[in-house]
Amino acid sequence: MSDMPIPAAAVPSSAVLTDPACPLCQTPGGRVLVQTAEFRVVWPDEPGHPGLLRVIGQAHVAEMTDLRPDERLRMIDAVWTVEAVMRRVLGPDKINLASLGNWVPHLHWHVVPRWKGDLQFPGSIWSVQQAGREASVAAIHNLIRGRLEQLFDEVVRAFGRA
Repeated sequence: MSDMPIPAAAVPSSAVLTDPACPLCQTPGGRVLVQTAEFRVVWPDEPGHPGLLRVIGQAHVAEMTDLRPDERLRMIDAVWTVEAVMRRVLGPDKINLASLGNWVPHLHWHVVPRWKGDLQFPGSIWSVQQAGREASVAAIHNLIRGRLEQLFDEVVRAFGRA
């Protein structure tokens, strides 16, 4: 698990290797749990959503359709693998999957565990916070923080790198 820059050799040869202005080309984007030639799974330690993980493509492309069909399948399978582990370990009410790229046009998926009592539920994690949920948010964050290392270990195991 490292915060070292991603080596260009790890990126598929068919892709643009790096964009000097892209933060996901220049940094890992968080604590690296899994890294392959095509993607990495990271924990970005988002304060409002501590269980959020990202699946980030190694290639500097903006959209899933910029990948070859076989690469798309491996990328979405990685997202589904992270989702399955997250459901098993954290037991959220819902999982949100998002590939936006509006601020950082580098293909990445947000895998977000959600609870009915979190600050924005039922809206997206980027929507307006709901008032009066401080106690439930504290309980959710305590639950997540107590299971983070288990989540990380099981994500690593799910990708066969234990």
